[in-house]
Amino acid sequence: MTTPRIYKTEAIVLRQRKLGEAGKIVTLYTPNYGKLDAVAKGVRRPKSRLGGHLEVLTHTAVMLAQGRNLDVVTQAQTVESFAPLRSDLHRLSRALYTAELVDRFSPEGAESYPVFQLLLATLRRLATARNVDTVVRYLEMQLLGVAGFQPQLARCVSCEQPLAATPNYFGPAAGGVLCPSCWPEAAGSRSLSLNALKVMRLLQSGSFAAVSRVRMNPGLAQEIEMHLRAYLVHVLERDVRSAAFIDRLRREGFWEPAGVSSEKD
Repeated sequence: MTTPRIYKTEAIVLRQRKLGEAGKIVTLYTPNYGKLDAVAKGVRRPKSRLGGHLEVLTHTAVMLAQGRNLDVVTQAQTVESFAPLRSDLHRLSRALYTAELVDRFSPEGAESYPVFQLLLATLRRLATARNVDTVVRYLEMQLLGVAGFQPQLARCVSCEQPLAATPNYFGPAAGGVLCPSCWPEAAGSRSLSLNALKVMRLLQSGSFAAVSRVRMNPGLAQEIEMHLRAYLVHVLERDVRSAAFIDRLRREGFWEPAGVSSEKD
């Protein structure tokens, strides 16, 4: 869409990096302009009026002026700060991971209102949900669908026959599930339990309200995370860096509070 010289938009701050002595370049995800980089001048100075409104993971309302190379943030006002994310390492780690995924999947300037809505809903859920990993799995599968990389979960990706209600195999490089007859042909495929397939199908086609009612034991949750992470790495052709933060918290045994349930569709 044509961008006016000075324009206002909602945005979620995905990341930021230093610019010069006091500025930053902030990466914003907006509902109407997609992902864009913008300059925030003087934002690192202690008395800056912009600084607190452009923190990573903040839902903000910004005014921007077109610049020669990058647009410039002239005003910013926080809409939602998602404070619970900043006081809980488990919630924060998942929120940073979702922001990185959206960043990686989004080309510069490609408008996608559904992605903005998905990210906003995910941050709200992460701030309050009991099971933050379920929130992340839903984001992963929905983002894959919007981006056009939805894995095939209904039929074998090789022989195209409907999948039987038995253990099958998930092949990231193959693009989805393989039946027992075809899986030896797919390098890197791993066993996929029937329950994991059912949950992955629900993540793909169900509402968040339906997904949030599913109670998974740790083994099932770990299996689904393993398959989706492997698939994301294959699609992106690189590791998701923020995933290492989540893994580190688990290894070091940080206590994960139950939180307050607020899992709404």
